[in-house]
Amino acid sequence: MKPLTGNNVIVEGRVLFGNNVVIRNNAVICGPARIGDNVVIGDGAVLGKRVQLGCGSTVKKSDEKTLVIKNGAKVGCHTVIFSGAVIGADVLVGDFALIRENSKVGDRALIGCRVVVENDVTIGKNTKIQTGAYITAFSKLGESVFIAPFVVTTNDNFMGRTEKRHKLKKGPVIKNGARIGAGSILLPGVEIGEEAFIGSGSLVTKNIKKGVLAYGSPAVPVRAVPEDEKIFKK
Repeated sequence: MKPLTGNNVIVEGRVLFGNNVVIRNNAVICGPARIGDNVVIGDGAVLGKRVQLGCGSTVKKSDEKTLVIKNGAKVGCHTVIFSGAVIGADVLVGDFALIRENSKVGDRALIGCRVVVENDVTIGKNTKIQTGAYITAFSKLGESVFIAPFVVTTNDNFMGRTEKRHKLKKGPVIKNGARIGAGSILLPGVEIGEEAFIGSGSLVTKNIKKGVLAYGSPAVPVRAVPEDEKIFKK
């Protein structure tokens, strides 16, 4: 079915549209792409952006993959989503967000305004990522995770130096129901256990166990998370 479009909308390549798709003014969609039913695409959004690599990039450029946006998703104004990303059903992506190639966002997730999701990230269903957070490449976020504003995740202990970094690069793993407070920094490869709580402004240098509240720089365990705050109860 032909989408309802505003002014100056550009559709390039093979793009399959579902029913009742709305595309606002000045949006650009590059195929291959599959857009589900009842999707809304905001003004100036760019979907299916091609991967462009700098001369020193460690990302391997692959064949262009299909962008998938599932039923009921809403994409904000001036948001950029790369080819090969998968956006789940009923996801809300805020204005000026960026989602890189091969990243997967689960159903009913929230990606806030100006959030950056780098390549090869997995985000579980019902997870919320608030304004300005940075989710580094190769991060894994479970279901119903909460990421507060301006959280920063990292994946490279060598900051671009030495060849052995390529094999050791790893983003954080944040398990189901975990919460990360505003302005916190997670170092490469740390694991945040299920239902754990990281206090605002913390620097997480080591794994935090399941159901533990931790904070500080470096973050240290303080007490157990109350049972009435948990989503994933036995």
